Amino acid sequence: MTTPDQPVDELSDFAALMAHEQEFGVDRVDPAVRRRRRRRGLVITAICLVLLLAVTGGYVGWALTAPVDPPAVTTHTPEAPVGAVAAIAAPAAAASAISIAGADAYLGEGASGSWSTTGTGEPLPIASITKLITALVILDASPLSSADDPGPTITFGEADHDLYDEYYVRGATIAPMPTGTSMSLHDALAVMLIPSASNYAVALSSRIFGSQYEFLGATREWLAAHGLTGTTITDPTGISPRNTSTTTDLMAIAKLAAANPAIAQIVATSSISIPGAGQLHNTNALLGTSGITGLKTGNLGEGAHNLLYTATLDVGAGDPLAVTGVVLGGASRESVNATVVAALESIRSGFHQVPVSAEGQEVGSVSTPWGAAATLVIGESASIFTWSDTPIEVTMDIKTPPTYRDGTVVGSVTWTAGPNTVSAPVTIAGTIDPPTEWWRLTHPSELGTPWDAGD
Repeated sequence: MTTPDQPVDELSDFAALMAHEQEFGVDRVDPAVRRRRRRRGLVITAICLVLLLAVTGGYVGWALTAPVDPPAVTTHTPEAPVGAVAAIAAPAAAASAISIAGADAYLGEGASGSWSTTGTGEPLPIASITKLITALVILDASPLSSADDPGPTITFGEADHDLYDEYYVRGATIAPMPTGTSMSLHDALAVMLIPSASNYAVALSSRIFGSQYEFLGATREWLAAHGLTGTTITDPTGISPRNTSTTTDLMAIAKLAAANPAIAQIVATSSISIPGAGQLHNTNALLGTSGITGLKTGNLGEGAHNLLYTATLDVGAGDPLAVTGVVLGGASRESVNATVVAALESIRSGFHQVPVSAEGQEVGSVSTPWGAAATLVIGESASIFTWSDTPIEVTMDIKTPPTYRDGTVVGSVTWTAGPNTVSAPVTIAGTIDPPTEWWRLTHPSELGTPWDAGD
């Protein structure tokens, strides 16, 4: 009775067949080979990881240390300022001239000669300025050793006393001269120059030279010896309109007088009391005004007022300036005086401080590839001392600093005008930090090669 068991046997055979087929289909690999393959895969994987890490680490190291372009600096030299033009007051007179010593570096080499002139260069009546020439001629013949040397004693006689009445009638300035009056040559010159006493000019010149003829001869020789060809003297007082001179000659005469100690002292004296002559007052009312130190007035009436003067001007340029000037043919003494004061004040104000920079004034900028920025500014205000609108030259020198920190001095700006130079520092306004690591890692195209660092 086997029939009922047949299905079981068939199932068993099928299972056996399947097992056999499965066993037959499996790729039988040697375990040793499998192990070698596994090791090779692990090695390859490790190498890939190492290479990946090496490349990544190399990039990071390069990016963090690679050179980067330095900050770019752009500068612009500040514009040179222009000082206000000095307007020298011109006199309403027939002629004038001004000479300035001690300012050649500002005004030019010719300033100590004839710096400013107006009107005619022809000879004009000089009136009592003549007495200054008379004094110079007298002291050439009978010199005083110093400003305090009294010199010889002069005694005036009756003929000298008569001059008082003669020149009084002629309308000239006079001073008392009683018969028998004695005084030193120094004092007699003071009476002649301070109140401009004409009678003393005639009496003294006659006493020294013996006669007016001899005096006039000596005067012509003295003028020729000093090259004063534009000057004519016909009497020692200046009362004659034929006593004439040019502004050029008078400037030279003024300098000769100022160089004589006795005359320089006398013409700088506002008032003096001399026995026999009395209390005397200087006709030059400008003494002590606007730095005026001398010399001599002169007038022949309306439209013929003159002043030959010296002045010391402190304009802030170190040593004071020595000014010599002359005005001929002014309308009145008051107008001449006003003109001279205005001229001196305009010269004084023409020397000034010109502002050239202000603290914080921008003169450049700094920018970087990584977006940081700063500005270059002048670190302090500055001004330069100069004359009028003298051209001011500007130069700027900028250096590359090791760091770009706020307040770092990176150079200077220099201004030059005439003999003077002034400088101000240029500083950084703002701070520029190095690029961040993230910027370096994300901007490889902005980075250089190691060889760039040595460029």
